[in-house]
Amino acid sequence: MGVRHHDHLMLSGQKGAISDVTAGTADPVERERVETASRCGRTGTGRGGRDSKRVQRGGFASERDAAAALERELERLRREQRVSRSLTLAELVEAYLEQHDVDPVTIEKLRWLLGKAVAVFGDRPVGELHSQEIAAWRIALSPGYRFDATEALRQVLSRAVVWGMIDVNPAKLGVDNPSPRRREQRPFESWAELDAVAANLAPRYRPMVIFAAATGLRPAEWLALERRDIDREARVVFVRRSFTKGRLKCTKTEASRRAVPLQAIALDAIERQPSSPHSPLLFPAERGGYLDLHNFRNREWKPAQRAAGIEPLRRVYDL
Repeated sequence: MGVRHHDHLMLSGQKGAISDVTAGTADPVERERVETASRCGRTGTGRGGRDSKRVQRGGFASERDAAAALERELERLRREQRVSRSLTLAELVEAYLEQHDVDPVTIEKLRWLLGKAVAVFGDRPVGELHSQEIAAWRIALSPGYRFDATEALRQVLSRAVVWGMIDVNPAKLGVDNPSPRRREQRPFESWAELDAVAANLAPRYRPMVIFAAATGLRPAEWLALERRDIDREARVVFVRRSFTKGRLKCTKTEASRRAVPLQAIALDAIERQPSSPHSPLLFPAERGGYLDLHNFRNREWKPAQRAAGIEPLRRVYDL
């Protein structure tokens, strides 16, 4: 039995079949429908979709199917780049710190600051963090580290944007983080007032606070001073290093080192400072190592001020 010519044209998958089927169709819209259906492998009477009247020009039955296919392709690209969209904040923080090429001291400070956010949002996928809850978290932080902790979180989430994990940074969008006001220094009213405080300190610490006030050096700088940094003839002290958070940091270049003039009161304090044969430090701790500023503040500095009647109490940074 032979196949009728009309049926042959409808069943043929060859390119010429489309023109044969539509050759007798005068309506251009109908021609487009038939050609589209032939290209997409459909022969139904609907106009380009499952019971849809729209002309479908793609290969997806719905927008939802198209969006799902796009997300699968994006996820494949992320996997190729070794970036997962489903990282939790705790995992993102670890990934960020592992590749952040800075000084170990900076890494430890960042880890401590980011720990404030990880404690609250650590188990949450990064893509599920919202600006409103981050703003509420920020305002509940201690004012002492509120700004820095928020900036650290912004820093990490900005990298998540670059890595393609999120589209916008939820710690920036709608989250204000104004810079904190610098604490006003409260210097002592007179040398007599400072002498009264020094008189209530242990003898080994008395010259130290006088020297600090006379030079204006930061605590991290005078804690790291060595006797070789003092040039008595030139009446200067050379600042070459600093000691903070248990770590010694040296200046990177010769140009970044500086010489600070020494007044007579500072030179006199150096002469009265007990020497330690087992330590090169100018102001060593009792056993010769670096002085623990936290312990000094609580055990010596604050009690000495109270004994001298100082009100309000001054910080070591006010020297």
